[in-house]
Amino acid sequence: MDESNEQRAQRIQKLDVLRSMGVHPYGTRFETTHRVSRLLAAHGATGKDELDQRSIDCRIAGRIVALRRFGKAAFASLQDGADRLQVYLKKDVLGDDAYRLSRELDLGDWIGVEGRLFRTKTDELTVEVRTLTFLSKGLRPLPEKWHGLTDIETRYRQRYVDLIANPNVHAVFETRSRIMAGIRAYLTGHGFLEVETPMMQPIPGGATARPFVTHHNALDRDLYLRVAPELYLKRLIVGGFQRVFEINRNFRNEGISTIHNPEFTMLEFYQAYADYRDLMALTEDLFGALARDLLGGGPLEYQGAVIDLTPPWRRLPYFDAIIEYTAFDRDVLEDRAAATAAARRLGLDVPGDASLVGILNLIFEETVEHRLMQPTFITDYPTEISPLSRRKDADPRLTDRFELFIAGRELANGFSELNDPLDQRQRFEAQVAQREAGDDEAHYFDEDFLRALEYGMPPTAGEGIGIDRLVMLFTNQASIRDVILFPQLRPEKPS
Repeated sequence: MDESNEQRAQRIQKLDVLRSMGVHPYGTRFETTHRVSRLLAAHGATGKDELDQRSIDCRIAGRIVALRRFGKAAFASLQDGADRLQVYLKKDVLGDDAYRLSRELDLGDWIGVEGRLFRTKTDELTVEVRTLTFLSKGLRPLPEKWHGLTDIETRYRQRYVDLIANPNVHAVFETRSRIMAGIRAYLTGHGFLEVETPMMQPIPGGATARPFVTHHNALDRDLYLRVAPELYLKRLIVGGFQRVFEINRNFRNEGISTIHNPEFTMLEFYQAYADYRDLMALTEDLFGALARDLLGGGPLEYQGAVIDLTPPWRRLPYFDAIIEYTAFDRDVLEDRAAATAAARRLGLDVPGDASLVGILNLIFEETVEHRLMQPTFITDYPTEISPLSRRKDADPRLTDRFELFIAGRELANGFSELNDPLDQRQRFEAQVAQREAGDDEAHYFDEDFLRALEYGMPPTAGEGIGIDRLVMLFTNQASIRDVILFPQLRPEKPS
């Protein structure tokens, strides 16, 4: 039997010991007067003499994450969320029964205590415990070297252990919650209505991505986990809502990496009577509001780089970006053979049936994206790779679209929406042709969405922002798995 299994067996035996003492090892309600965070905030700087004079009582609860016994006393550290506070268990204060109970405690057990705040000889804020309540027995010992756990596999697969071992992880997910609350407050404050649209869709649309498929038995039809809420949100604009947004999950049956997870959280919002330039200004303002709330304003640091969110952010047309970051001659933009040769010089694999725009997009992704460190709006995307965007009046080969890049990653995608149903039909037909040619990520043909457009959609601008990548930016995390509580992983190998 390995050490962890042996410890687990010993802890299971302790259940009978606890019951013999009249203690239920899995207790019930325990009323607290304080969270540890509040006590630390209120009294972390209070001196010994003042604590002794004021005689401050408290009732707190938490998990035992450190335990030192000596003679007829013990010090334990209780963890409450991300915060820890020392408690002092002394026989003369507790009495015989409670002190006997304290001798049965293990790391990982949950207890509640009531007592008085004081400072030890080493000046550590501590609760002198008068009453001890056992709340829950931890049967499985914390992993070896659990304190400051760094093993990536364990951290992601057993997030509950990660949260115990690394209090800073709590801060990441608390910040995530604040970001989402801040976005909701900002958008509702600007007249947007939060809505919910279907997660299971008969036709997946709104993005070029491979969907997950399931089957509904009662309807006897295949349904798809949505790749984006876009087409349903635009149906709401057709129906008369002028400003709508949704924060929810999308699902794409694609690879896993430091910036991709098969399920991820997106914000999408749509504004009638606006265009893509309005959304660029709104995005700058939204990010600024979040920065002020989270950081107090000013620049932020991300993986060693200083990111300046001060508007206005750079606007750089798509084709100009390719020339700027490659120094290629502009004939590459017009000639497929020249573009193919340029891509191959970069070591890129060019499919034989790739179009000129398809080849240029390979070049853009390889040479431009990762170099856009400061906030940059790449604008004027080709129509061929923007099937839902409005064509530019001055050049129908391009669209009124932008993508926002910060720290070398795409964070947002927005555009003036295509509201011409006949043009949209032609683009759907082109996407169907691509799908029949083998492109599994091409758009499906959505006849009902076309029917909605034929009832008339006003000029509208829409945008999607990746919440997970946004959280990565504001919490200085290198991997998307560090901002998703339970990321998807390969099956666990048998031990």
